[in-house]
Amino acid sequence: MEYAVPGLDCSRLPQRVSSVLSEICEPIDLCLPNGRLNDAAVGYSRRPLHRTNLSGWGRTKRWEYWGVVTTTHAIGMTISNLDYLAVNQLYVLDRATGQEVVSDVIGFGPTGAKLQDDPAPLTAQIRGRKLTMAFVDHEGGTTLSAKTDRVEVSLDATASGDCLAVVVPWDDKRFQYTVKDLARPVTGSIRVDGKSFEVAPGQSYAALDRGRGRWPYSLTWNWATAAGLVGTDVVGLQLGGKWTDGTGSTENGIFVNGHLTYWPDSVTWDYNPDNWYDPWHITGEFVDAVMVPFHVRSATTNLGVLASSTQQAFGTWSGTAIDGSGQQFRLDGLEGWAEQARNRW
Repeated sequence: MEYAVPGLDCSRLPQRVSSVLSEICEPIDLCLPNGRLNDAAVGYSRRPLHRTNLSGWGRTKRWEYWGVVTTTHAIGMTISNLDYLAVNQLYVLDRATGQEVVSDVIGFGPTGAKLQDDPAPLTAQIRGRKLTMAFVDHEGGTTLSAKTDRVEVSLDATASGDCLAVVVPWDDKRFQYTVKDLARPVTGSIRVDGKSFEVAPGQSYAALDRGRGRWPYSLTWNWATAAGLVGTDVVGLQLGGKWTDGTGSTENGIFVNGHLTYWPDSVTWDYNPDNWYDPWHITGEFVDAVMVPFHVRSATTNLGVLASSTQQAFGTWSGTAIDGSGQQFRLDGLEGWAEQARNRW
């Protein structure tokens, strides 16, 4: 994680160049003074360089999500402000038993956390009777902490190099800035119902999903991540779909030892919505990846005009992917997740 980035010399960074999106190398405002999308901000970057100066109320969404997979647990932590709704959640899966512990705090009206629009360093936190949670950037990474009456999480996600930050434009009034920061090595501890688990160094990884934007009312997305060691290389895989269709943007790429290769092309998702435990197969020009789930999390919220349905399959990956130099990497044994989410919000 690098906070002082006056500019990046993009010409010296090995990559497979996008024929559509430009690479952003200097700090830039996401929006114009009138609140509409700044066309010059549409592109991708390897650092969080966009100032998300969003204005208006009702369609604005801000969130920080951290997903963590360890040898013993899978964890999801969400802090959000969706204008008229705040959804904050801690999810913990015990991989050995399949037991899920979920703590949800949903608030209506302008009750969400204050999530900053400057790129970094970032602090996001909520404090409540049922759930306390904080994500705090520091020079070497990010501390992740959460506490409920049953669970206590104390983790540190080490900075690993590049991220993939992309602006996805539906039009000049509806657009999203997303940051996917993958393959972040994790250490620390997890405590569930009085039992403690140490997070083994070199075997556990975190992924950040940061969102800032103004959204359509109804949308479906796919998202997949994978991380782990391939020989002596730390490899992360980032794949998305559906929500970027027709925008000219994608959120696809591979990270090798902290270096991003951005893939401008869309990928094809093949999965069975009648059985989420069937393998998920994702293919594209530079990737052929299969994930076999070991657990599926189903989360549904229905508040009438506001509703969401998410199926998140945690599993083990296999297949191949190609970086910007043309080198092929095996994905066998990487762990992560793939999901489908439908939202009316």
